[in-house]
Amino acid sequence: MAPSEFQLFNEQERSNWVRLRTLVALRWFAIIGQTIAILVAVRVYNIQIEVGMAALVITLSVMANIISSYTYPENKRLSEVQATLWLVFDIVQLGLLLFLTGGLNNPFAMLILAPVTIAATVLHLRNTIFLGLMTICLVTVISRTHLPLISADGNVLSLPNLFEFGFWVALLISVVFLALYARQVTTEMHAMGEALVATQLALAREQKLTDLGGVVAAAAHELGTPLATIKLVSSELKEELENHPELLEDAELIRQQADRCRDILQSMGQAGKDDLHLRQAPVETVVREAADPHINRGKAVLFYIAPEEGAGLTQPIIRRRPEIIHGLRNLIQNAVDFSRSAVWVEVNWTDDQIVVRISDDGDGFPQSVIGRIGDPYVRRRRLLEDGARRPGYEGMGLGLFIAKTLLERSGAKLTFTNSRRHGHASWNGQATGGAVVEVIWPRNVLQASEPLGSTPLGKNQPIATWP
Repeated sequence: MAPSEFQLFNEQERSNWVRLRTLVALRWFAIIGQTIAILVAVRVYNIQIEVGMAALVITLSVMANIISSYTYPENKRLSEVQATLWLVFDIVQLGLLLFLTGGLNNPFAMLILAPVTIAATVLHLRNTIFLGLMTICLVTVISRTHLPLISADGNVLSLPNLFEFGFWVALLISVVFLALYARQVTTEMHAMGEALVATQLALAREQKLTDLGGVVAAAAHELGTPLATIKLVSSELKEELENHPELLEDAELIRQQADRCRDILQSMGQAGKDDLHLRQAPVETVVREAADPHINRGKAVLFYIAPEEGAGLTQPIIRRRPEIIHGLRNLIQNAVDFSRSAVWVEVNWTDDQIVVRISDDGDGFPQSVIGRIGDPYVRRRRLLEDGARRPGYEGMGLGLFIAKTLLERSGAKLTFTNSRRHGHASWNGQATGGAVVEVIWPRNVLQASEPLGSTPLGKNQPIATWP
């Protein structure tokens, strides 16, 4: 699913994430709590309140729950309108109870924040604002107009005016703060969840491409000899079979080889075989494979492969993992997209680590978001000139998140910098003046345990039997 599809789903189906059964259960807890609170106030503390009216308001909630339970199935998910109406009912019901039981002098008045907080997590912004304004208006009304709480000796229980005013202000601030806080956290959680799903899809796609490459290589390797034999024998038969019946033995050989081809294809199965030659490769080969789709896109992609001073000249042999290829490919694609004319891909290694540095000659990362690069859906820019310096930047958040997540899964550490700001120069000594992404792996994490050619590879194994 593409990022735009994720966002569309997020906007259109946000309220459908909440089951009716969940809100019904929460309302039952509220009903029990309201009932206990009134009974304790009346029976234990002898506070005089309108018990009949309060019981009627609570009964409305009971009826709403019963009707909902019998009208809809247990797995019913609320639409946007249904969820909004449900929360409107809860706000009004709680407001009526507070009106009957002292208004803001009732310590349970803070519970009116609960429906707004729920709305911020499951509803669209416009409906959340509507419910927030409705709550603010209701709190303001009951702060000025309500039935008093009267103690057993006839005294009116009320807060000092200053405290009551402070409680009113605190509730208004809490409505706004909790709604914003809950919405922001929920939005970030959803964005992260969607981005992780996109990462898994990208990795699965890269794994399929890797498997496909193994299928092609294994087929070419295993079918080469029998097909060559068939071609040779068929050529001989074409010239000689008519006049030399004794070549029937060769015809039999063709049949045997055709059977062998059939057996090989059958053994490869639907998934194919894992070509053991593709499991590991020199680091340069893996990096060039990652960059290959972006070599001929009108920008020069220049490679510099060399050991650091004091390291051996032999390139490290690393495991050819799909997450490494896809992660580096995303970083190189981003560099090509935003470069003016050239991208430098530098691969260095020491005895302890392997470093891939990707830089371009563009304008670099905007300073307003450079600290947040790698978060999904990075769009907001503090400076208007960021859009001109790095056009199209708002579309790169998910791609860099996927790259960062996949590469960190392989054991890498990534840093995002700008070359001019940090004094970086490309391998030929020229200042690139653009973005620089450095990927560093501990060598023992990335390097294959046994170099190519050190041990016999044996037969290619069906992919389904991978360990």
